[in-house]
Amino acid sequence: MTDSSTSTTPGRPRTVLLRRGEVHSPADPFATAMAVEGDRIAWVGSEGAADSLAATADEVIDLDGALVTPAFTDAHVHATATGLALTGLDLTGSATPGEALTRIREYVAGRPAGAALLGHGWDASGWPGGRPPTRAELDEAAGHRPLYLTRVDAHSALATTALLDLVPGITGLPGYRADGALTGDAHHAVRHAADAALTDAQRADAQRATLRRAAALGIGTLHECAGPDISSEDDLRGLLALAAAEPGPRVVGYWGELVTGAKDAARVRDLGAIGAGGDFFADGSLGSHTAHLHAPYHDADHTGTAHLDADTVAAHVAACTEAGLQAGFHAIGDAAIGSVAQGVRAAAEQVGLTRVRAMRHRVEHAMLLTAGHIDAFAELALTASVQPAFDAAWGGESGMYAQRLGADRARTLNPYAALLRAGVPLALGSDAPVTPLDPWGTLRAAAFHRTPGHRISVRAAFTAHTRGGWRAIGRDDAGALVPGAPADYALWSTGELIVQTPDDRIARWSTDPRAATPGLPDLTPGGPTPECLRTVVAGRTVYDRLNE
Repeated sequence: MTDSSTSTTPGRPRTVLLRRGEVHSPADPFATAMAVEGDRIAWVGSEGAADSLAATADEVIDLDGALVTPAFTDAHVHATATGLALTGLDLTGSATPGEALTRIREYVAGRPAGAALLGHGWDASGWPGGRPPTRAELDEAAGHRPLYLTRVDAHSALATTALLDLVPGITGLPGYRADGALTGDAHHAVRHAADAALTDAQRADAQRATLRRAAALGIGTLHECAGPDISSEDDLRGLLALAAAEPGPRVVGYWGELVTGAKDAARVRDLGAIGAGGDFFADGSLGSHTAHLHAPYHDADHTGTAHLDADTVAAHVAACTEAGLQAGFHAIGDAAIGSVAQGVRAAAEQVGLTRVRAMRHRVEHAMLLTAGHIDAFAELALTASVQPAFDAAWGGESGMYAQRLGADRARTLNPYAALLRAGVPLALGSDAPVTPLDPWGTLRAAAFHRTPGHRISVRAAFTAHTRGGWRAIGRDDAGALVPGAPADYALWSTGELIVQTPDDRIARWSTDPRAATPGLPDLTPGGPTPECLRTVVAGRTVYDRLNE
């Protein structure tokens, strides 16, 4: 695979011609070549036409059969927390409390004394007895230093005594436990203390680590879902400034805080956010027993935690719509999703359904959906920002979701096929660090959902992970390799391209060119996923191992 370059004529955009590959484009299902001018796609087509463009191109790339796709958009991430997990204490995959404590001791041994420590990823649902380490065990493992450890879903956390001592009044806050995981207000207070302990350099290093990993995975855009209960204003401002100043994926920011009028909306915009959503919590998570349910948990005698009621949702959506600002909510449980749907409908009655639909307000996660919820999403043009890797990690007949809800209720989670049939727009993401940045793995999880009736085609999942992310921010001109679209694309080394479907009643895949459907890599579980060779954002290469 080679590229050749010539000098650029001053005053005109640099042109790049990619040829002799497979270009995934709705403009031409048989395209093997693509031309880029500056930061835009200029042309897609065949080798014969590429011959006439080669002489005037500033760079010609011989793809040698590589696949060219739009760059992915991850529609829900937490960049700093992801970077800290990538570069620091990551407890993901620890099989027992003992293994987690060993990882903590090893991590602490390599860190300077006095610094607060942060970690992520423990999950006690599969541990013996289902319990995390005690506070005394954590204190010993951490050398009696401040240590903050988020559960894998980030909706509860463990903390050492030294960190709790930094939070005045912690024992009187809702969600505090003398031993065990902190939830609710107690968790948020400890999170703020841990966040404040990070230096600017630590924060920037973590954010760079996330952006580097995303670029290496063919991700061109990240939606940062920030908010006062999940990060900080300084964290969001710093991330947006860093992403704008350095080569890498673009970052679109959301700030999850209540908007009641124009002043609040202006403050969200002043932060650099495009919407008052992301992790604006209507409830918590299933793993932490804080998602808000209509009926009690299968393994607990309560229904979780409601953070927002329908009236508050209505006020937020109405104020955002009046201000021309996108609204959004984190909602997982059926009761929380019901409150969001009821509130958005009330806002539509107040300011007009057409105006509400035009804003494409978002619901993050949207997991425990009823048929009525899905109808409401379609009626109100709500975007479902979803994470298929959740099902891969915790779905199935004996997974954590079945433990929390019982197998019957757990089978109703994440009904992607029903959402698409109803016309609900999907945007796919990871919620990293809850699940890793992994776009092809995300497509595989959607296409091979643990509940067969919820599966969607690889093609539909691919669209939701590319164009879907752009549409979720109000852009219909991006996320596909067509003339005029932003030049955000990735090059891949992969095997044979096929058309996979989720329905066993018809052929599971096809390579017949008469179908005139652009193929995608075979994502059958157990097989390899494509390797990224180059990632380009707005015509600028941000990751490159093309000629290695």
